[in-house]
Amino acid sequence: MYDIKDDLAATLAEIEDAGLTKHERELTSPQSSHVRTKQGEALNFCANNYLGLADHPEIVAAATDALQQWGFGMASVRFICGTQSQHAELERRIADFVGQEAAILYSSCFDANGGTFEVLFDAQDAIISDALNHASLIDGIRLSKAKRYRYQNADMADLRTQLEAAREAGARRTVVVTDGVFSMDGYYAPLDEICDLAEEFGALVMVDDSHAVGFVGDGGRGTHELKGVLDRVDIVTGTLGKALGGASGGYVAAHREIVDLLRQRSRPYLFSNAVAPSVVAGSLKALELAATSTDQREALRRNTSLFRELMTEAGFELLPGGHPIVPVMFPGEDGARTAAQVADAMLERGVYVIAFSYPVVPQGKARIRVQLSAAHSEDDVRTCVQAFVDARDEVTAGS
Repeated sequence: MYDIKDDLAATLAEIEDAGLTKHERELTSPQSSHVRTKQGEALNFCANNYLGLADHPEIVAAATDALQQWGFGMASVRFICGTQSQHAELERRIADFVGQEAAILYSSCFDANGGTFEVLFDAQDAIISDALNHASLIDGIRLSKAKRYRYQNADMADLRTQLEAAREAGARRTVVVTDGVFSMDGYYAPLDEICDLAEEFGALVMVDDSHAVGFVGDGGRGTHELKGVLDRVDIVTGTLGKALGGASGGYVAAHREIVDLLRQRSRPYLFSNAVAPSVVAGSLKALELAATSTDQREALRRNTSLFRELMTEAGFELLPGGHPIVPVMFPGEDGARTAAQVADAMLERGVYVIAFSYPVVPQGKARIRVQLSAAHSEDDVRTCVQAFVDARDEVTAGS
């Protein structure tokens, strides 16, 4: 007789034997640049807490006050009785910040991406997606009946080829879809070139800017600001769960007609509870702080530059770039094991980082993805680099 428990146990054993089991370390403190785990105190260099807002006292106070004013939860979807005045205000503020006409809130950016394509694109249309796009974009695209094309990561020649193919196939609507920042590499999408090609072919441009909103660009508005195409991107999705306080919630910001149609037909929006009142209030304060966070953005840039400089001097291989995602590479056949051992040895030294290997990243390109924060001090950055050096020496000596 078939036993699903035995079958699943065998799959879990295969994952463990391949060294791919994802272990969850419990924090016993608020999220911050310094955290406590069951193993002890640690410097945190693996959170998406880019501006250091996850435990910011003004955000905590705003969320606390909202519990008294607005209650704990909505117990409803938006179109029934789940829309408070502050939900509408947050949507207006997001749209204004990212340079769009309107915005719509979702419980996560995964839901925002998952609920967009099926509404806007059908069998008459074409979706052209970067090969390294986030899983939520990939899953959302799969839900649409549109014809799907894929271009090699940030390869504009290949993008042109796919645009030509979509045009030759007679697509009604064509959209080019890309991450603003590719989260495993810390690379920025060439949005200026993408917009040039899209305009040449009459295509829309959609960007998931989750790893950029709040801190990339002179005003922190995102990758499209950095690349000078603030008014040339048609659809921007993003999260409130990273730089903007790190709680939960996502959004789509776009032309008003797009947002209005999503309110009528987007399934994750129509059938999910509204974002909790305290999260909305905290996110409003986080957005306010991000819009005026010149000092924090500058601190983040300094920390990123210092880390790259010191790690290069110490002989580590880094992927090039300027984003606070800094992949420290451990290439080769034994790279995955070495990266995992180095990460474990660093935690013993009080620095919390995570190793990534296949299938999360390509075979032979294992890495430790370091993420800098404005909340890190210069001493924190130097301590992290020294932990890398000491952990590498320990692992190398024992191999």
